[in-house]
Amino acid sequence: MSTEIAKDTLKEPVDQLEGSLNDVENGDNSFPDRARIEKRLVRKLDMRFSILLIIYILNYIDRNNASTARTYGLTADLKLVGQQYPTLLSILYVGYILMQVPSNMLVQYLGRPSLYLPACVLIWGMISCVMGTTHNFTQALLCRFFLGFVEAAFFPGALFILSKWYTKKEYGLRSALLFCGSLISNAFGPLMAAGILGTMEGKLGIRAWRWLFYIEGALTMFFAVVAIFVLPNFPETTKRGFTEEELRLAELRMTEDVGEKDTSEGQSALQGFVAAVTDYKVWVMSLSLTAMVYFFPTLTATLGYSHIISLLLCAPPFAFASLCAFFVARHSDAKQERFLHIVCPLLMGIVGFVIAMASQATAARYVSFFLMAGSYSGFVVFYAWISTSFPRPVMKRAVAIAFINAFSQLGNVSGAYIFPSAWGPSYLKSYGICIACFGFCIMGCCFHRWTLVKLNRKLEQQDLQGGVADADAHNTALAMPRGFRYVL
Repeated sequence: MSTEIAKDTLKEPVDQLEGSLNDVENGDNSFPDRARIEKRLVRKLDMRFSILLIIYILNYIDRNNASTARTYGLTADLKLVGQQYPTLLSILYVGYILMQVPSNMLVQYLGRPSLYLPACVLIWGMISCVMGTTHNFTQALLCRFFLGFVEAAFFPGALFILSKWYTKKEYGLRSALLFCGSLISNAFGPLMAAGILGTMEGKLGIRAWRWLFYIEGALTMFFAVVAIFVLPNFPETTKRGFTEEELRLAELRMTEDVGEKDTSEGQSALQGFVAAVTDYKVWVMSLSLTAMVYFFPTLTATLGYSHIISLLLCAPPFAFASLCAFFVARHSDAKQERFLHIVCPLLMGIVGFVIAMASQATAARYVSFFLMAGSYSGFVVFYAWISTSFPRPVMKRAVAIAFINAFSQLGNVSGAYIFPSAWGPSYLKSYGICIACFGFCIMGCCFHRWTLVKLNRKLEQQDLQGGVADADAHNTALAMPRGFRYVL
């Protein structure tokens, strides 16, 4: 059913659409000074969406507080034993995985992300504060469980709203800047944590690790309130902060980008969900992205320094990773190429793992941490590849972004268990698992690129034949406007 709807939608007169686009390009009266208006529009968008970067930094800081606090009294105060600590880390991803797809479907259905996303951020800030009041494993487990449910809305929702405003030549860099929030949080979160943990111990009779949750949760709540007044909705539903001329141009830009309007007309939420989960490309990308996280507070502790110094040593590798992600994503956008910009950073990460396995020397191991962190730039570009691989219909794109990101969190669940203290300080088995996961991701990217190459060849044949062929009517990947090509 979803295929028929997509096909019917795409049968709208393409020539008519191309004519209107040509009118604009040739100086249509509606946009006599398009370049100036477009520059002003993009500048406004960049300024407004910068709040997402701040929130995502706080998102990762709140999520990783349990890992940071482990080395400063959380385990002892909550009387955690055996596998209770890794369970405390991984339980967050249960709600995080389950709620991402429904949340993104709700974002598209409501059309009011400026209210929905900040509301979720406000709630998770409250839960983070409550985490500081816990006294046993059960209380902490419940906090982490519900924290995952509300955090699930933010990242896929942010990626989706960016895809509603930015073209494919702009989206990669913006999604990279958003993803850099996690890298920046890994760089400066430990610095903030070191300041709190090093100075707040015993203040007002409260342990420093509890202050960590109170202070950082309160910051999250503050920026959630700010976001309500800053974030826009979708181009077709936004009423404030933009001129009518800018909004019409925003909608036109997205139409030009693919060749049809970026709306959910003609496809329900359920149809978009079915279209996504029955597309094998979604599953290939989901499996490819499933990789583990690195516990740098634990890994840097293997260098032999104190708890605070170990936290401070986290900052330089992730500062380096942020710079790498920015330049790799920008180059990927400029060249409109994703595959090599994903694989090369992953290969760099594998080199880092090998160095860490081969040497226990402090200098060599610390250099390897830079290479491991730098591999994150490949994952940044991967997220940009998701949106351009499923450009239309819009509900299918919303589900695909959320589903792939949610499925990949299974790697985070298992990742909490693959760096046990018993395997340290060498962590040879842990690094071997990381190498295997990166190798699997590279193979998945190779297969996905091969699939897109085949689709582009068929799209080229369809263009020569004058439109969408009936024989391919059941393949929604080929039900695209004339001239469209997938980014490889």
